[in-house]
Amino acid sequence: MSTRQEFLPYALPLIEEDDIAEVVDALKSGWIAKGPKTMEFEKQFAEYVGAKYAVALNSCTAALHLSLVAAGIGEGDEVLTTPMTFAASANVVIHTGAKPVFVDIDPVTMNIDPKKIREKITSRTKAIIPVHVAGHPCEMDEIMVIAREHNLFVLEDAAHAVYTQYKGKTIGSIGDATAFSFYATKNLVTGEGGMVTTNDEVLYNKIRVMSTHGMSRNAWNRYTEVGSWYYEILSPGYKDNMSDIMAGLGLSQLAKLERMQGIRQEIANYYNVEFGKLPELEVPIELDYARHAWHLYIIKLNLDKLSIDRGKFIDALKEENIGTSVHFIPLHMHPYYRDTYGYKPGDFPVAEGVFERIISLPLYPKMSKQDASDVVDAVKRIVERFRK
Repeated sequence: MSTRQEFLPYALPLIEEDDIAEVVDALKSGWIAKGPKTMEFEKQFAEYVGAKYAVALNSCTAALHLSLVAAGIGEGDEVLTTPMTFAASANVVIHTGAKPVFVDIDPVTMNIDPKKIREKITSRTKAIIPVHVAGHPCEMDEIMVIAREHNLFVLEDAAHAVYTQYKGKTIGSIGDATAFSFYATKNLVTGEGGMVTTNDEVLYNKIRVMSTHGMSRNAWNRYTEVGSWYYEILSPGYKDNMSDIMAGLGLSQLAKLERMQGIRQEIANYYNVEFGKLPELEVPIELDYARHAWHLYIIKLNLDKLSIDRGKFIDALKEENIGTSVHFIPLHMHPYYRDTYGYKPGDFPVAEGVFERIISLPLYPKMSKQDASDVVDAVKRIVERFRK
């Protein structure tokens, strides 16, 4: 008999009446494309992370891409990043004409290993994209020292890191630019959507213009009583801006982010205590310099203590009606990167070894205490059944 009668999804957004009211307000206002709610969301989010500027966009992918383009990354350049990430982190590099160069990870945090960055730097290296995996910050001081020594642009991929802090500083203003995701599974959701933050006014203005076809300043309000029909195309830009419908949801989500994070923290603490009792599992850590956003809760299986592999463990959880995911299949193992750049097994042994052991368990503010208890019970049942 399964632990649960109903399937527990791996992730669900918390959408409440205040969220619905903000979206309805946007619909009733007539501003359903970029408008005042988008601008207010940019202002509040910049204040939240401690950055001078923010541009709301239709995805984190757009935030990453526009940041690289605005920084002048292009044909013949190389950008260092981690193989333990989603495809967007590397795809955006390719879209600029540059080459993604992977650096192996720290086995504990699963973030890019700063000690291995220097050996990958060449005369063509122009940027670093550190990814704050699962919501635990990278070792940014060391990364920034290396970047400044070699005049490299630092673009933080904070898709998992809304709420994350590094040494008491909220992620969003440490690197030259920071890209956030508000996808449906994230800590703050707008359905799709993203944000780029920066303290660089020149970079900000380039991104803002490029996000709306390269149109001149204030093009968004040209249909209002204070706007003008006249505009100029300043660059061959893109269509990456956020809408007021999405921004309305973002504003209501931001207003209750602390409450939602409290639920995540409570569940993570419970998991840590219960799973920490099992020598067959390795629980995620929160280093002294970090405030973890707990976007993901990733356990590592100690496979030498189990009679099944990760795939069969996931199958067993599904039989218990518990949803899971894996974050991530290292990028160099995928056909495109393997075939295009000649990567092969063994190139990034830490990332490959970690990948074979990881499972992301349900962790989100819509979960009840019973849901979390069911996850713990299901994992314990499987461990007991397949313990060596």
